[in-house]
Amino acid sequence: MIFRDIWLDVKAVQERDPAARNALEVLLLYQGVHALIWHRFAHWFYKHRMFFIARMISQLARFFTLIEIHPGAQMGHGILIDHGCGVVIGETTVVGDNCTIYQGVTLGGVGTQKGKRHPTLGNNVTVGAGAKILGSFEVGDNCRIAANAVLLKPLENNVTAVGVPARPIKIDGVPIPKKNEEKMVSMEHYCKMEARVEQLEQELEQLEARMKELLAKGNE
Repeated sequence: MIFRDIWLDVKAVQERDPAARNALEVLLLYQGVHALIWHRFAHWFYKHRMFFIARMISQLARFFTLIEIHPGAQMGHGILIDHGCGVVIGETTVVGDNCTIYQGVTLGGVGTQKGKRHPTLGNNVTVGAGAKILGSFEVGDNCRIAANAVLLKPLENNVTAVGVPARPIKIDGVPIPKKNEEKMVSMEHYCKMEARVEQLEQELEQLEARMKELLAKGNE
């Protein structure tokens, strides 16, 4: 099973990285593949409750590849970690099959409580360079997370998300319609007018008070 998954990871790089020339080059020279190889052995020890050995392997892998995958993380097959430097994948993360993860990605947790605290990625998910997916929630199949996005909420299948915090902009490749801009402009004008009316009312009250003072002095 481990060696089958390693081979599928190698084939994934060949298929999805245009710079890859052959399987031997990928196996010997691609640090993303190396990180996954180390992780698959570390995960075997982790599942058999040999936590110290598992963690030692993961730390060695981080030292040599600059990619940190906790031995408890569940990684599918056919995964491409492209470039890879700075990738961090937490303990309770689940990554589905045929996912693509670029450099600087964090699949992290929030809070200090034990239990499930990291994201679950479906199949065929692409996570752009520098993106952060933080928390215990699901990202559906075929989703795309843009570079440097910070995703804090779950996504349905086939969604593209961008921004900080990340928001969906496409579903099934079709742009999500923006809110009616005219309504937004009208609301902005309304708010400005309302503030101006309040200001004028305050000025009017001040003028009335001043007029009363002047009249009182004139009567004296």
